[in-house]
Amino acid sequence: MKSILVVDDEQNIRFLYKEELEDDGYKVSVAATGEEALQKLDNSIPDLIILDIKMPGMDGIEVMRKIKDEKGDIPIILCSAYGRYKQDFRAWASDAYVVKSADLRELKLTIKEIFNQRIAG
Repeated sequence: MKSILVVDDEQNIRFLYKEELEDDGYKVSVAATGEEALQKLDNSIPDLIILDIKMPGMDGIEVMRKIKDEKGDIPIILCSAYGRYKQDFRAWASDAYVVKSADLRELKLTIKEIFNQRIAG
């Protein structure tokens, strides 16, 4: 079973993603802040991270940089309600970028594509 860490400061998003992704057969853990996510990574490395960009304290771009520097090659999907971040060159280090929506089809498809690329690669 593939594991996913969802990092988002919005409780409703964490709940929605956790429920939907567990229904799809993934093991899902959640973190409300970048700091909490980094602490969780000290204990367990997920197969994929879904990371919000705009969070209080450490933003998602900074969290992603720390993860890539300290933990290596964990696939990261940046997720934001703001499409403009897709143009931010710092976001290009992510494996994918998805604009937040109540419709999780794009996110789920992106997760499957990343896992399929890892198997094929």
